[in-house]
Amino acid sequence: MADRAQRGGRGGDGGGAAARSGEGAARAVAARVLARVWGSDAFASAALDAELRRAPALDPRDVGLATELVYGVLRAQAALEARIAELAAKGRWTADPLVRAHVLMGAYSLCFLDRVPSFAAVSEAVDGAQAAGGPRVGAFANAVLRKVAAAVEAGGRPPLADAVVASAPGWLRGALRRSLGRAAAEAFLSAGPVPPPTGLCLSPGEDRESWLAALRGAAPAATFEAGRVSPAAIVARGAGDLRRLPGFGAAWIGQEEGAQALAFALGARPGERVLDACAGRGNKSWLLSRAVLPGGAVDAADLYPAKLSQLRAALSAPPASSEGAGAEGAGAEGGGAGARGGLERAAAFVRETYAVDWTVGAGDVPEGYDRVLVDAPCSGVGTLRRRPEIALRRAADDLPRLADLQVAIARRAATRARDGGRLVFAVCSVLREECEAVAARLAAPADDDLGVRIEPAPFDAELARELAGGGDAFRLLPHVHGTDGYFAAMFVVRRR
Repeated sequence: MADRAQRGGRGGDGGGAAARSGEGAARAVAARVLARVWGSDAFASAALDAELRRAPALDPRDVGLATELVYGVLRAQAALEARIAELAAKGRWTADPLVRAHVLMGAYSLCFLDRVPSFAAVSEAVDGAQAAGGPRVGAFANAVLRKVAAAVEAGGRPPLADAVVASAPGWLRGALRRSLGRAAAEAFLSAGPVPPPTGLCLSPGEDRESWLAALRGAAPAATFEAGRVSPAAIVARGAGDLRRLPGFGAAWIGQEEGAQALAFALGARPGERVLDACAGRGNKSWLLSRAVLPGGAVDAADLYPAKLSQLRAALSAPPASSEGAGAEGAGAEGGGAGARGGLERAAAFVRETYAVDWTVGAGDVPEGYDRVLVDAPCSGVGTLRRRPEIALRRAADDLPRLADLQVAIARRAATRARDGGRLVFAVCSVLREECEAVAARLAAPADDDLGVRIEPAPFDAELARELAGGGDAFRLLPHVHGTDGYFAAMFVVRRR
């Protein structure tokens, strides 16, 4: 393998020029995505989607390669850079994001991709690095990647899971071990599949088996399976643009399965008044608005007026209006990242929206809600397999700041519940500092003048009771439940 890598591998690969061209295009896409993640704080998934839309000629295999390179490099970045540092005298190659991307993709391919011959991995990386940084950079990439190839040839490929765990920042590994235990922390960090499947959320009352059959018939090249946690979930791989599938916006929307479970955990029932206190663009509001029919109402609040504008555009028409509006936006994942137009107005209805900063006050949000959902801002650590760049952007000192923010939001939102009303506090994190520690602070006596007590209570929704084992809190984990990572706790609000 090392000899073939040294020769550069331009001939005899058995794949032909077209295959090499496709792989090169896939690597160019992945390099641009990685450069945007490092250089402009872009989210990998959004940047990858944008780049793939600009490269419609890529076949599915090359799309898969680009996707694996982006997520693989981001997850194993520190381990890859450490290996190269052992072999390279200088580290200036990291200064240019495109050069860095091509060198790391080459190293990732050599270490972890069986399907990419070593000579092809080296050759494509050298070409990309040279195009980005010039001949001297290309010569450096050739020399260092040949050394990586020789080391892999001599010692075998290292376990990817070990590289992913080693690449997590030390503070994060420590926080996960305190929260989950050592073995579970490592399982969490290395959990797959990466990227995870797309989640579809069926409206209450829709038959999942019927929709599985319909979706499989509409997109036979994709896979559709029933979710493991949410009774409304279908998980899809290779489905492409959700807007093209039957039922989008009317019978179902795009929503990650664990996020669905949080909405179900609130236990909203027909006829109840519900507040989605941190609604974002409204995926959970959509599900809750259908759960309270007939006779109930859902209001939505958020700090950001722009998100509420998108929510109103989708969910603010009264229930008596016409059915079957056309789809105009892509389905959103993980609680609403992305516009989601064309929802069926006949059953999805948010009555009022409120722009409010809960840390300052309750604004115009009225009192008297039967149930309040607080899906609070957090570190996002639970979504690492979907958003691996989060590990690069968070730090240990973010946790106490975020915990204080979560407590402030939840306590103020609790003042909008009626006496005896229910509140669910939820985060897309699995870290104790944002989960059990915040729940304990909410339940502790407070010396503020808000006039409420927040008491832990068992969940009264069947799905949440099962997840919590009859208790008042549960945690979802990718390596256990197949979802992103979440925490939810139930409380009863008492007026003082």
